[in-house]
Amino acid sequence: MVDVNLFPSSGMIKLMRGKKIFEKIAGAPAEAVDETVEAGRQVARATAMPYEKARGYWRVLGPGLTTGASDDDPSGIASYSQIGAKYGFQFLYLAGLTFPLMAVVQEMCARVGLVTGRGLAGNIRRHFSPRILYLCTFLLFAANTFNIGADLGAMAAAVRLFIPNFNFPILVIGFAVLILALQIFSTYEKYAHYLKWLALVLLSYIASTLLIRNLDWGNILLHTIRPTFDFSKEQIILVCAALGTTISPYLFFWQTSQEVEEAVLHGLTNLKLRQDKVHDQEIKNMRVDIWSGMFLSNLVMFFIIAACAATLNLKGVTNIASAADAAAALRPLAGNASYLLFAIGIIGVGLLGVPVLAGSSSYALSESFGWKEGLHYKLKQAHAFYGVMIISIVIGIVLNFVGLDPIRALIYAAVGNGLVAPVVLVFIVLLSSSPRIMGTRISGPWTKFFGWLATALMAVAGVLTIWSIFS
Repeated sequence: MVDVNLFPSSGMIKLMRGKKIFEKIAGAPAEAVDETVEAGRQVARATAMPYEKARGYWRVLGPGLTTGASDDDPSGIASYSQIGAKYGFQFLYLAGLTFPLMAVVQEMCARVGLVTGRGLAGNIRRHFSPRILYLCTFLLFAANTFNIGADLGAMAAAVRLFIPNFNFPILVIGFAVLILALQIFSTYEKYAHYLKWLALVLLSYIASTLLIRNLDWGNILLHTIRPTFDFSKEQIILVCAALGTTISPYLFFWQTSQEVEEAVLHGLTNLKLRQDKVHDQEIKNMRVDIWSGMFLSNLVMFFIIAACAATLNLKGVTNIASAADAAAALRPLAGNASYLLFAIGIIGVGLLGVPVLAGSSSYALSESFGWKEGLHYKLKQAHAFYGVMIISIVIGIVLNFVGLDPIRALIYAAVGNGLVAPVVLVFIVLLSSSPRIMGTRISGPWTKFFGWLATALMAVAGVLTIWSIFS
């Protein structure tokens, strides 16, 4: 006999369906909240991945970024501005030409510093003639000092674009004291962190160019990929100036020593520890850092030339004496926003470039003569090292008050760099390619090829620069 109670009646079925519908209605808000939360989690996971990648990339950046950024100091900006103002878009291709050469040379320098645990001058002194090294370092000191004087003057002039009545001598001395105070009294960790963030000021040049209306991108692209050159004396000087600004001796010494400073910062306080702790990942990170920094440097060069070509050249303004002159000339042609960003950039890159110029002189001379050197030392522990910085910046201050105009200072610097760069590049290629010195970490064949190519180009550029100046 079958129990009829086992089968629900139609009334009970309706009641059950009603309860489920009611439950669904009651739970709808919570279900919507749950789905929203889950969707938010998915979005967070999706956005966290690139954010984490960006954070990881930023952590890898260091000496290469600051070295590349310091290359675009106020003197470099003046050179690029003059190229754009005088010849329009014609020399935009130089940025693409110098980028791989600059990156390869700086990678060699960084590799030498990482593997040997010594700075560049220390390695040259150990493996080559010290007499040649002494001559190179004194010429480097002289060239850097002239450059420091020009940069301090350009920074002061940039401030006077905003506040015309501000006393010029006070500005020059004030910037010099600020730079020395940060360099001498900050710990290396804090100072390196400051330089790294300051490198981002270069983005102001990209922004100032993009704010210019009606840029002729077709013409810009054409001259980016089509080299032209007519071998006139003036063009030779400008191209050699661009090469000397991007592939510059002070960057070689700074880059190598900063790799050593980073190792000391991470606890590798003696030579043996530094030489024993080089891993494949460090080499890989170093290459990412170097190529990123050099790319930023040459990208900014490209945009400065483009900005001055699109405004100054088109309006017949063809002579630029300094970076501040370029900013002032841009104002009526490109608008206040471009002008302000350009001028702010001059001050920012000066605060980055001057300490690198002074620091590279200190590293080079201290390592050449076997003095205690390094920003990780306190002032009382390395008097000679910090003394070179102080002397070079004090002379740079004085140059602004003895009637030496910025262009002549840059000419003297170009002569010094023209003599030093090819010689030091030979040492760099030989050091980074030697199995006896580098073990299994030698530079690869393509790196060596571009290293020798850069050496040859800088030798030709150096000879042509000196010939064009004195002929």
